[in-house]
Amino acid sequence: MNFKKLSTLFVFTVSVSTISQLTWADDESGWYIGGNVGQSRARLNEQKIADDIIPSSYSNTYLDHNTIDGGYKVYGGYEINPHIAIEGGYFDLGEFQFNHITVPDGLLKTNMQVRGINLDVVGSLPLSEKLSAFARIGVTYALTQDTFSGTGAANALGGKLSDRDTFPKAGLGLQYQFNDSWAMRIESERYRISNAITDHNNIDLFSVGVVYKFGNHEKVAPVAAAPAPVVTPPPAPRFEKVTISATELFNFDSAEVSQQAELEQLTTSLKTSTEPKEVKIVGYTDRLGSEEYNQSLSERRALAVKNYMVNKGVSSDRLLTEGKGEKDPVVNCNEKNKAKLIECLQPNRRVLIDQVTVEREVTSH
Repeated sequence: MNFKKLSTLFVFTVSVSTISQLTWADDESGWYIGGNVGQSRARLNEQKIADDIIPSSYSNTYLDHNTIDGGYKVYGGYEINPHIAIEGGYFDLGEFQFNHITVPDGLLKTNMQVRGINLDVVGSLPLSEKLSAFARIGVTYALTQDTFSGTGAANALGGKLSDRDTFPKAGLGLQYQFNDSWAMRIESERYRISNAITDHNNIDLFSVGVVYKFGNHEKVAPVAAAPAPVVTPPPAPRFEKVTISATELFNFDSAEVSQQAELEQLTTSLKTSTEPKEVKIVGYTDRLGSEEYNQSLSERRALAVKNYMVNKGVSSDRLLTEGKGEKDPVVNCNEKNKAKLIECLQPNRRVLIDQVTVEREVTSH
């Protein structure tokens, strides 16, 4: 191998290594191996080879040839990313024969064998989810062995010649990905070779093969970030109309407030909250007695509830009072017995406190 070709190989290898280092961390990279078999076709300058072997004292005439044979290659590679891979391997391009008739009468048979190693850069372009096209460019280091055998006057021309040399190579192909591990390739490559004498020729290899990719191909679901804590705003105040029986708040025909648990609870709620801004207290009576008296009694009872709350610490400005006497009855009673009538009309004797925050669980339907 001469210095120029050695320098070319060195520059190529350094370039590939640099690319690999720059893209080493790509998540899609991985090692793979593969093998192809197919047909090789030699494009040889057969007449020149014969002229270089047969002395000028002989004349020769081309007879026939067989420049098609089986070829194969095995290789391993590393995917730097989904589009670039580095691939190296061993190839055997087969054997080729051609025959020449010599004068004086004789026959010269030539047998050529080519095998070697290669290092390529492979670039891929996806055509669909599973199908991709690829191209390769690289270098080969190949051994060419020529065996010559003669009969008749060419018997003395027998012998062997060989040559090892470095040349560029290139190729195109398609790859179909069956799954994450297995794929199939169809490709065409051109190898530049030495004919082991004084010339260089080409051999084309058309092949199909399979590729196996190593590694754990299970898809790892990304770990979702913990959701940000949801800050629930405090519930808006619940306001209700609360009705308290006047029988529980007042003695008969009285406007003096007695101790009552629900009224105490409502008063405490108003003291601990600024909502609502206004609370309406409405007093009601039953229909017994004159309308004027009942109106006055309802007003006094509403005012008595207000005063009770103010004495407990609720702002007077928030409390509005109104008396409605015997209006808006809850029930209508027609009992003839007075005691039963008074008992029946009890729901109408009430104090209604409107827009009060109720500090108890209220079931929603």
